[in-house]
Amino acid sequence: MKPLQLEDEHGRPQAIRISERVHWIGALDPNLRTFDIILKTANGTSYNAYILRGSDGVAIIDTVKEGFAADFFARLESVADYAEIKVIVLNHLEPDHTGALPELIKRAPQAQLFISQKAQSMLKGLLKKEELSFRPVLTGDSVSLGDRTLQFLHTPYLHWPDTQCTYSPEEAVLFSGDVFGCHFCDNRLFNDQVGDFRFSFEYYYAHIMRPFKEYVLRALELIEPLALQLIAPSHGPVLRDRPQHYIQRYRQLSTPALHSELSLNQKTLLIFYISSYGNTKRMAEAIYQGAIQIEDVRVSLYDLEGGEVSPFVDLIEEADGMILGTPTINGDAVKPIWDLLSSLTVVNLKNKLGGVFGSYGWTGEGVRLVEDRLRGLKLRVPIPGLRVKLIPTDDEIVECQAFGLELAQELMGLRAARSVDMADLP
Repeated sequence: MKPLQLEDEHGRPQAIRISERVHWIGALDPNLRTFDIILKTANGTSYNAYILRGSDGVAIIDTVKEGFAADFFARLESVADYAEIKVIVLNHLEPDHTGALPELIKRAPQAQLFISQKAQSMLKGLLKKEELSFRPVLTGDSVSLGDRTLQFLHTPYLHWPDTQCTYSPEEAVLFSGDVFGCHFCDNRLFNDQVGDFRFSFEYYYAHIMRPFKEYVLRALELIEPLALQLIAPSHGPVLRDRPQHYIQRYRQLSTPALHSELSLNQKTLLIFYISSYGNTKRMAEAIYQGAIQIEDVRVSLYDLEGGEVSPFVDLIEEADGMILGTPTINGDAVKPIWDLLSSLTVVNLKNKLGGVFGSYGWTGEGVRLVEDRLRGLKLRVPIPGLRVKLIPTDDEIVECQAFGLELAQELMGLRAARSVDMADLP
């Protein structure tokens, strides 16, 4: 496919028509290789912004990163006058979507700004003005442009608290913000014309949306009933060919696969360990034997030395609890444990059950360091970590079995409450 004519005969950026009343007025950033420090962008990215024309004025949906404002304004001017702008919608307030906003407000001071309820304090911080004219909106709110309407969908945490989507029923277009987007720059713009962007779409979901699967599913409840001809995200290709395919893919990615394999009352508990001399391994096996005594707890035991970290992340995301075993070497937990923990920032671990154990030779700091990290990841760690010096004795093996049993009981809500002796606290 030939590239679209993104510039006129004089080399000036021009808008691209994507439906009867909608134009793309965004910008391309093909040379970007890292986004927000953590995301790799082999193809660069796009900052998508849109204009919708109604019989009673026009609406601007999102802007672009500040360094690309000139392209944004040139494209806007190719299809509308500033005096026509009645509405400005911000689906998300990150700088890559709002960089041109201050200048846009200067050029179109009559426009009414629409943002989500949760974006209000962020907006004031962004513009550094005490008096701002804006309207906060929720699902069910709308604004009329005469023969065209914009309806707002409250979709928080996709991927910031302030995010929302905006829908035009007459055009059957969803301006989805970061949802259904990806970092993939191609000047052919549309998903049925650009190169293969499937990897970028999946990669973007994994790093941006995956920690918020619960909120993705809530958003899909609002989005799936809509009549859609086209999805217009804030990054990546405009999805005009089979837009429902991308909605279905989000549901697949957000629905736990393990749930279909469990009975209604079952819960899953994972035990991961790494062992230098076999002592932490003996503890792990005893903890496993204790945990499997509780009916309806499916317990799995994994040696981190024998597997890659990334598949374990998928297991942990769908499990109800995990127990980590580590020796202490040079006053710290060992690297495979930290590698696993660092990989868990892309998933939601809040309120999962956590526990830690390990053998040590001198001081045994590793267990408490890992406990602190689990709490930082929002796991519940209701039972103090279990530490054994060097080779576990028979009595200590029994203690390990009791540790596993107690954690499994906690997982099923069967553990009796107990009082805490202040002398036992660290």
